[in-house]
Amino acid sequence: MMIIKSPGGSIFPYYYKGGEIHCLKYGSFHANSESLFSLMKAEETFILGQPRRLAIWVDFYETQLTKEVMLEFAGNLDRLQSHIRKLAIVGGYGSIYRLRRYLRKQAPQLTIPIQYYGDPEDAKTWLVLTS
Repeated sequence: MMIIKSPGGSIFPYYYKGGEIHCLKYGSFHANSESLFSLMKAEETFILGQPRRLAIWVDFYETQLTKEVMLEFAGNLDRLQSHIRKLAIVGGYGSIYRLRRYLRKQAPQLTIPIQYYGDPEDAKTWLVLTS
């Protein structure tokens, strides 16, 4: 398979400990939700163009997870869930806790396995070491 870059600049596919991950770099947007939403749309189009389900790692470090951002992300996941095998979300503890609570309450239709982490290495390991 040819290696390419996704809209967010991630190498695709990204190989880690014998497995494949797709990295979504949604971190460091701080309060710039417009730019984040633009990238989310571009990544959504990219993922929907892939012929298989992916293990996806999402970085939310240094991005403010406002209600608007969480709502947009939930919609993004809903549209992509048929293309996601499993999902690991990484970020600061407080914001990740709020996002986890929000998704459980506001997006019960999500049936993909989702785990939340403070450490990116733990998240990537979970994605590749379990089925």
